[in-house]
Amino acid sequence: MQVFKEFHSQNVVLRSLNATFLVLILNKGGASDVNNFKPINLVGSLHKILAKVLTNRLKRVIGKVVSNNQNALVRARQILDATLAPNEAINSRKRSSNAGLVCKLNIEKAYDHVNWKFLLSVLEKMEFGPKWRQWILFCIYTVRMVVLVNGSPTNFFSTPRGPRQGDPFSPYLFVLIMEAFSGLIAKAEEGGFIMDFKVVARGGEGVQVSHLLFVDDTLLFCEDNKDQLKFWK
Repeated sequence: MQVFKEFHSQNVVLRSLNATFLVLILNKGGASDVNNFKPINLVGSLHKILAKVLTNRLKRVIGKVVSNNQNALVRARQILDATLAPNEAINSRKRSSNAGLVCKLNIEKAYDHVNWKFLLSVLEKMEFGPKWRQWILFCIYTVRMVVLVNGSPTNFFSTPRGPRQGDPFSPYLFVLIMEAFSGLIAKAEEGGFIMDFKVVARGGEGVQVSHLLFVDDTLLFCEDNKDQLKFWK
């Protein structure tokens, strides 16, 4: 409990608690190609407990700041929604006999491309308090990693960006990052740059759908014309 009291009052704990051992596991193919290896982070148990506490706090409010387009990690939203909603959108379009476009985005190494300053700006925009932002900043900024080669550690190094794989709150932070992208799409809709799908269930009035998210997996829906493709490009 002393560690938690220190972290709450001073926003810091010993940096050594945030050290991570990185192990490369052969994922596919041969060992001669480094791209065939998958990195596994071995995080200290005390830091994971601390991160879990922050995650549990974040779970309580994430549904208040994340739009309905995001179907992951938000209470009262189920993983089935991520598959049923796109199917309903496509089936509705087929029933209306109107052509449309559906694009799937796959963000390569999504966590590795997260800029810390941008993440903190998103948290501030969503009105997370200064102390909370300092807690998150400490957890992601003080990460020190060391690669285990044949069981032996090499030299420590720091990571320049991205929440760490293996931290309980990393997926939640990325969901907040994707909400900024969702907001850009909403602004484009308001400006008339994209025309979304109107999904009409049998006997219903229907809703407008431009995109659906499941963490970093993104589906885009728009009208069938070249201007729409140029905008998304």
